[in-house]
Amino acid sequence: MSLHRQTAQMLAQMAALGLPRVEDQTPSEAREQRRAMLRPSPEPIAEVRDLDAGGVGARLYRPAATRSPGLLVWYHGGGWVLGDLESHDDLCRTLANRGGFCVLSVDYRLAPEHPFPHGLDDARAASVWAYGHATELGCEPVIAVGGDSAGGNLAAVVANRPDVPIVFQALVYPCTDARMGHDSFVENADGYFLTASGMAWFYDHYLSGAEGSRDDPRVSPLLEDDARLASAPSAMVITAAYDPLRDEGEAYAMRLADAGVATSHVRFEGQVHGFFSMFGLLDDCRSAQAMVGEAVHTAFARAMAAA
Repeated sequence: MSLHRQTAQMLAQMAALGLPRVEDQTPSEAREQRRAMLRPSPEPIAEVRDLDAGGVGARLYRPAATRSPGLLVWYHGGGWVLGDLESHDDLCRTLANRGGFCVLSVDYRLAPEHPFPHGLDDARAASVWAYGHATELGCEPVIAVGGDSAGGNLAAVVANRPDVPIVFQALVYPCTDARMGHDSFVENADGYFLTASGMAWFYDHYLSGAEGSRDDPRVSPLLEDDARLASAPSAMVITAAYDPLRDEGEAYAMRLADAGVATSHVRFEGQVHGFFSMFGLLDDCRSAQAMVGEAVHTAFARAMAAA
């Protein structure tokens, strides 16, 4: 299948802007470029509240109509270098509204100022705080984790090495193998929003500290051992056909399923990396967000019924 018509038009418009590629910028320049392109979310929601999640910045989203009392902890994408609460504000509003549950968006520390494992430490700390303070937030202590791209990586590692019970993981084109050796890195190396060289730039910054390596399962969850994967919570994995990360995301979904984890995988055939947060531009964005929202709601309902 070829690129979705809307996606092809979007990529052409982006190319016409002549913006520098992320890998040709410093982290501060790339962050400023992203901030300049942000637009306020048109998605109304009943409550948005910034809070301190045990020393980690976070933002709570509460929909007007609550179907599930659980709490989804969301980790934003951006290669562990970019992204924040603002970049994923619309996405979290939509997930809360479509799913009918509260969402806690986590503002974890970014590399290279705070390289691995600082962002992961914040992700884990926020999950512990969410579980311990869910009742204060008007939720039940029933926790799911999720994230897109680098955030999907953090969610997968938190799910594999949980500090509190996790009932579900929603992984959207997750980074699962820092070795970057899958065929999709060659097939989709350039021209589809995220480039292979851009992904190398992100990994270089994330692993610029004294800890961690590309074959560490806390960096590459695809390399996690069978026992940990077998004990992971049920999962939904979403991938995009024109994405360097496609194959590793799909390999991870397969490993989870082979380990006996209830796993659903959906590939969006005409899409590129990043489509999940491109509100107002791509119909597939809203479709995928609704899909994740429903899957998380269903997981919460099952967990509450089993309690």
